[in-house]
Amino acid sequence: MADEEEPEDEIDDEDGEGLGDEDGEASEKSGGTKKVLLIVAVVLLLAVGGFAAAYFTGLLDPVIAWVTGGSGEESQADEEKRKASLEAVFFPLEEIIVNLNTGGRKSSFLKVRVSLELADEKDIKRIETVMPRIMDNFQVYLRELRIEDLKGSAGMYRLREELLTRVNIAAAPVKVNDVLFKEMLVQ
Repeated sequence: MADEEEPEDEIDDEDGEGLGDEDGEASEKSGGTKKVLLIVAVVLLLAVGGFAAAYFTGLLDPVIAWVTGGSGEESQADEEKRKASLEAVFFPLEEIIVNLNTGGRKSSFLKVRVSLELADEKDIKRIETVMPRIMDNFQVYLRELRIEDLKGSAGMYRLREELLTRVNIAAAPVKVNDVLFKEMLVQ
């Protein structure tokens, strides 16, 4: 009978449960450490992502300016822009009437009157000297437009940007700030 009775410690060792307690505690500790590292990594990733998003959207510009002391330069630039917009000079162009490109027998016409916004009165003289080139650039571009190109506010915006690009190329040293529509009629 002595052979049949074994101590309880030996039974646990044979089943492997006795040794499992020590390994179980070690695996629980390493699992807890992994969870903490994962949480810390996620928090750091969110913090860095939030900082990057704030930087690229411009939310940190005032803080950066305050830290670097660059707010004085920006306020001077803003002040110059504000003064320039108050001192803007408007130069009206003559009326332009062109045939639109319809591709068919029916003809459509475009009548446009625009003004150019200049930064300084001295630029008027230069604009007057290159006026034939400006009008030629406008005529060539406008004759290739279709009625569909002029529809909606997006069409007006594209037209304004294209005319502004063409007038700035023609009046090279002079900078034209904007092209303003006074009248636009499509018939």
